[in-house]
Amino acid sequence: MPATAKDKRATFRKMHEAGCFVLPNPWDVGSARALQHMGFKAIASTSAGFAWSIGKADNRVTLDDVCEHLTALCEAVDLPVNADFEGGFAHKAEKVAANVARAVKTGIAGLSIEDSTGDAAKPLYERAFAIERIKAARAAIDADSSGALLVGRCEAFLWGQNDLALVIDRLNAYAEAGADCLYAPGIKSKEHIAAVVKAVHPKPFNLLIGSSGLSVAEAADLGVRRISVGGSLARAAWGGFIRASREIAEKGTFTELGNGYSGGELNKMFS
Repeated sequence: MPATAKDKRATFRKMHEAGCFVLPNPWDVGSARALQHMGFKAIASTSAGFAWSIGKADNRVTLDDVCEHLTALCEAVDLPVNADFEGGFAHKAEKVAANVARAVKTGIAGLSIEDSTGDAAKPLYERAFAIERIKAARAAIDADSSGALLVGRCEAFLWGQNDLALVIDRLNAYAEAGADCLYAPGIKSKEHIAAVVKAVHPKPFNLLIGSSGLSVAEAADLGVRRISVGGSLARAAWGGFIRASREIAEKGTFTELGNGYSGGELNKMFS
């Protein structure tokens, strides 16, 4: 029998209790099913990867787009799906709550809420307002006892505010406001990672790793509970597509096509 949303949420919460696991980020149903086939135990959506797959820039998709996408991912796999829910697709806390309630109905096992405004001049929401938004998301998740996991994200490092004390203060505030897991994308050094893990303990910490970063074993040694890759898998796929297409367009040759994955193996995987 296919796993129910309740089953997936219970499994996902259990995964956060100990150890370190990788939460790879597919961008569509095919890539989600491929990751399940490869043995990953949970996946997370990627706002950037999904946006590119429908011909839009990151942070330019609509709430309707995302909820349709999340529903498709949840129905495609028996794995827990964590949603990259950006900033909740709203500014005011009450609207964030309404949107989170809608997202939970897609079947997701968890979702993250960011504290970035999208305004380079004032990139982060005021601390108190950011906390209010997390509290609203928590209340929306708890309203129907869904059991979905809430991730509080501090985006400071992604916006050039490399203030570790600020990040730690916000993550702890988000934990107190109801976040089950904490996330600060952009943090890379072992010293910073270790400091954040220690500061938010016993709450689990999510680490973003791109093309050059720590290994799973190294992250686990630092106390990281889960690792995600954001849009990196999607960029890797686009890299192969762009290289092959440019060769055809600019040289009239087809060498890069020889680096593609076996069609027979793909058919076998999806059969």
